[in-house]
Amino acid sequence: MRKRCLVIGASGDIGSAAAAAVIGRGYAVGLHYHSNEAKVKELVKDVPPENLAGTFQSDLSKEEGILHLLSQVGEEWDALVFAGGPMYSGLFQDMTVSALDTLYHTHVKALWLISRHLLPYMIRNKSGNIVVVSSIYGTEGASMEVAYSSVKGAQDSFVKGLAKEVAPSGVRVNAVAPGFINTKMNEHLQGEERLAIEEDIPMGRAGEREEVAGMIGFLLGTDASYVTGQVLHVNGGWS
Repeated sequence: MRKRCLVIGASGDIGSAAAAAVIGRGYAVGLHYHSNEAKVKELVKDVPPENLAGTFQSDLSKEEGILHLLSQVGEEWDALVFAGGPMYSGLFQDMTVSALDTLYHTHVKALWLISRHLLPYMIRNKSGNIVVVSSIYGTEGASMEVAYSSVKGAQDSFVKGLAKEVAPSGVRVNAVAPGFINTKMNEHLQGEERLAIEEDIPMGRAGEREEVAGMIGFLLGTDASYVTGQVLHVNGGWS
C-alpha cells in the first residue's frame, strides 16, 4: 500500500515544490490550501491519480478552521509536511491583536493540533515522519518581523521536543529553515534592498524553492533514517 503524506500549505511556492518532492519519494499526497484553489487545481493536473490522496480547503488562521481541516483529512497519514502560514512585516508595536492571532494560529496552534491528530496512527505503525518548514528567522530573529520570528522559533522548539518524545516509536520530526528564497513572499524586496541581501549571502544569490523541497524530500527518505530533532538550514551560508 502506498504511503500517504499530508502537505499543509500546498498552494504556496515552497508547499507546491514540497508536494512534488513528496510524490517523487513515492508517497500519495494530500494537498491543503486556504484560498488559492486555482493553484491546487493546477498542481493536481500533474499528479498521477494513484499519487493523489485528496485536496482539502481550510482557513488555519482560526481554531475552527483547524478543526474543520481535521474533520476532513482523517488520521491515517504516514507523513506530514507543514509548509503553511503567512509572514508579517512591520513594526511590532503596530501589530493588531488580529495579526498576532493569525500568526499564532497558522504557524503554531495548527502545527500542534494537526500533529497531535496524526501522531496516534504513526505511533501505532512504529513509523512516521513530520517535516516543518521553519525559517532562518526562527534562529536569528529579524527586525520588522519580530512576531514572525517568534512563531518560527516556537516551531523549532516544537520539533526538537517532539522528536525526543516520539523517537522510541519510530517517528522522526525535523525542520527545514529556508533563508532568502525566490518566492512571492519575498517579491517586495527588489532593487538595492535585494542586492544588499544577496551580497550578504556567502553564495551570492537567493535560493530556489526546489532547493528547499529537495531537503524536505531527503528528510522523508531512508537516507535520513537516523536524522531527527534537527533544524536543517537551506540558506546559502547566510546568518
